[in-house]
Amino acid sequence: MAVRPIQLVVLLMLAILPAPAAFAAPDTVFFPSAEGSTEIVAYLFKPRTAGPHPAIVMLHGRGGAYSANVNEDCTLVSRTSRSACNAGSLSKRHMMWGQYWAERGYLALLPDSFGPRGKAHGFGRFTHNDPDRADVNEKTVRPLDAEGALNWLRNQRDVISHRIFLQGWSNGGSTALNVMHRQGTKTSGYRAALALYPGCGPKALLAPDLAASAPITLLLGSDDEEVSPARCQSMAERSVAAGSKIDVILYPGATHGFDDPGRQRQSIPGNRSALQDAMKRAIAFVERLRN
Repeated sequence: MAVRPIQLVVLLMLAILPAPAAFAAPDTVFFPSAEGSTEIVAYLFKPRTAGPHPAIVMLHGRGGAYSANVNEDCTLVSRTSRSACNAGSLSKRHMMWGQYWAERGYLALLPDSFGPRGKAHGFGRFTHNDPDRADVNEKTVRPLDAEGALNWLRNQRDVISHRIFLQGWSNGGSTALNVMHRQGTKTSGYRAALALYPGCGPKALLAPDLAASAPITLLLGSDDEEVSPARCQSMAERSVAAGSKIDVILYPGATHGFDDPGRQRQSIPGNRSALQDAMKRAIAFVERLRN
């Protein structure tokens, strides 16, 4: 009997995703952003095995950390506030990746850069020029949250301090690239970074070329409808020529958000194959840096 397209989607997802029973809500933790005035709310996915563990910080995109089913009316998320946006209402993508890392022995930390600043609802597509995004931008604000996350993880007993990695999506991917550029040649920062479909233009990056000594991998979709993969490829080529270590993977037929496990995104063949490869490639990338 022929396999229908939707059945194929289900089979593929079952092959790569953790068991549904493993999708428990992560722990909620708090730490100061490196900018010194904001307490960041974050969500910690823990391995079942005893530590110490390597760790990865996951940076959400412009849509925020939470499910679109609940985040429309969310504003402030903090230690003292109650909100529908919380550890139990993270987006499917963030739950999937957090559990994926935890199942493979990594502590995964997802900081919410928007909620502590009253913008847990996130932002829609093509809102880059929205002035309301200025105080949560990927160039001057969010990198400091990522640096605060690094400092917090280094003070946890069950973390291997020299094996802390960075992962970001879209706006969070641009943030990750800016973090690595700020880090430069320091050997005490993030060990490496994965950036999925980041913006690579002047509004998104601190510099036209990245100056970073730690390895970086860009995962891009050829049919991205929000950002330009060609611009990211050009940036990477210039940066590599200047001495940075950047690999670029371009997925044919993949769109922006190709790793969103929802039915709509995974109905696109290019996204299905990109998601499978990205998850395999991500773990292989960090496992190569074991020493």
